[in-house]
Amino acid sequence: MRIQRLGIHESVSAVFPPERLRDALSDTGLAVPVVGDDELGDCDALVTFAHSEDALDAGLDWIHSIQAGYDRFPLDAFEEAGVALTNSTGIHDTSVGEFAVGLMLSFARRLHTYVRAQSDREWSHPAWDEPFTLDGEGLCVVGLGTLGRGIAERADALGMEVVGVRRSGEKTPHTREVYTPDELHEAVADARFVALAVPLTDETEELVGAEEFAAMRDDAYLVNVARGSVVVEDELVTALREGELAGAGLDVFEEEPLPEDSPLWEMEEVLVTPHRAAAERDYFRHIAELVRTNVSRVESGEEMVNRVV
Repeated sequence: MRIQRLGIHESVSAVFPPERLRDALSDTGLAVPVVGDDELGDCDALVTFAHSEDALDAGLDWIHSIQAGYDRFPLDAFEEAGVALTNSTGIHDTSVGEFAVGLMLSFARRLHTYVRAQSDREWSHPAWDEPFTLDGEGLCVVGLGTLGRGIAERADALGMEVVGVRRSGEKTPHTREVYTPDELHEAVADARFVALAVPLTDETEELVGAEEFAAMRDDAYLVNVARGSVVVEDELVTALREGELAGAGLDVFEEEPLPEDSPLWEMEEVLVTPHRAAAERDYFRHIAELVRTNVSRVESGEEMVNRVV
C-alpha cells in the first residue's frame, strides 16, 4: 500500500468541518483534499463518516471511519475488494464517559425537570424525595471496551457501585464485579442505572428488551450510548409506559433522526439527545492523530492500528 493522496470525505461535516481535519493533517506530506463521491477515484485513501458504495469501486486502498462503530460498513465487501478498513475506537472514553454520567446526574439531581420548568417560566420544585445523589447508587455498564471503561471510571469517581458485563468476564478497573453476557439479568437486577456501551453486532442486536426490563428495578434508568438497535425500542416504550422503568437517557435510536411521531419525545422521564455523546471540539484532533499514526505505519510497513478488515 502506498498513500500519496488522502481524501477527507465531505460527510465528516456531520461531526466537524472537514477543513479542520484537512489542516490538521497538513504535516503528513500527503495531498489532503476535501472530496465528494465524484472525486474518490483520485484518492489512495479516504477518511469518512458515511459509507458509500462508490468508495469500494474507486480503487482505494484504505478507508478510515471517524466513528468507533463500523456496523454501517459491509465488511465482506471490503474484504472482497481488498480495501483496508480502520475505525476510531479508543478515543471516546472521556467524551462518552462524561456524557453518560451527565445523563445520570440529570436524572438524579432532576436537572431535566428544571430546564423544562425554565422554558415555561415556572418556579416549581420536585417532590422532596425525588432528587438523590449518585454516591452509593448501583450502575451496571454493559460492555467494557473503551466506552464502557470511560463510563465506569467516572461513575466510580462519583462514588457509584459499579459492576459490568463483558464477554470474557474478566475484571476491569473501576468495576467491583464483572459478569458474562449469560448473566445479564443478574448483573442488572440491583442497579439504579444500566448503561449500554456495546458495539452493534449479531450478538448484541436487540440485546435488551422486555425480559431485561423485567429483570431491572422499577426505579432503574436505562442509558444508551451504544447503538439504537441494541435495544428493542417498542418494548422500551412499553416498559416506560407501564412503570417497569423510572426513565431512560437515549443518545441512539433504531431510526435516526428519531421520527417526530415517536412517543419517546414526550415522555417526561426520557432524555433524547441526537447521537452526540462523543462530540466535542477536539474530536477532529483525535481523528487526525489516529490517521497520522496509520499513515506512518503504512509508510514503514507496519500493521495498522484499529484495523477492522
